[in-house]
Amino acid sequence: MPRKRKNLNPARCVGYLRVSTEDQNLGPAAQRAALERWASANGCELVAVFVDQGVSGAAPLDKRPALMDAIDAMRDTDSGVLLVAKRDRLARDLVVAGMVERLVERGGGRIVSADGAGNGDGPEAALMRGIMDVFAQYERAVIRTRTRAALKVKRSRGEKTGGRVPFGFSLDTDGIHLVENEAEQGIIRIVLDLRRDGLSIRAIAERLNADQVPARGTRWHRTTVDRLLKRAA
Repeated sequence: MPRKRKNLNPARCVGYLRVSTEDQNLGPAAQRAALERWASANGCELVAVFVDQGVSGAAPLDKRPALMDAIDAMRDTDSGVLLVAKRDRLARDLVVAGMVERLVERGGGRIVSADGAGNGDGPEAALMRGIMDVFAQYERAVIRTRTRAALKVKRSRGEKTGGRVPFGFSLDTDGIHLVENEAEQGIIRIVLDLRRDGLSIRAIAERLNADQVPARGTRWHRTTVDRLLKRAA
């Protein structure tokens, strides 16, 4: 006979917080406070809180260790509620949100949002949760589009957009703008000339190492030359 699903204690809850690099409007302190307020107002014991820090809402479950720990903790602590501050803290991806909800329900629990949106067992509540998941995914796409547009503007102004300073440039004294590095610009011209002469990327790296041309690291590699050529193009 199939194993009967165990119904967990609805008066005990496990909290889950997610803070991404994309949206910082709801930090961990604010999320935790929202969980504590809901638990106190609804007579639910908040037995544990798990936090995924710097995790995108589109990250798959194998990249969400705290979320998986929270779901496991529901069974271990007999907690029938997985509590989040807002529905989009679970995910900003329809597939991921659906997988989380299925895992929680199969374990005998339910997901509750501290803001009250989409809570309940009826068809209207289920519809609201589906709508919120769609809008969470849409909002993530909007954030990414805005971020890419902002970075494009910064690059057009010659400003640093994060990460390492590209080969051929140095960071200006203001710490924002990039200025050409004459020595490295000369190396770029050498690489482009070698490529026009028909040398392969690997052969160019070997030539630069043989001629002891200075590299950012210990030596020139094929991947380094490949990135340089693509950036120059």
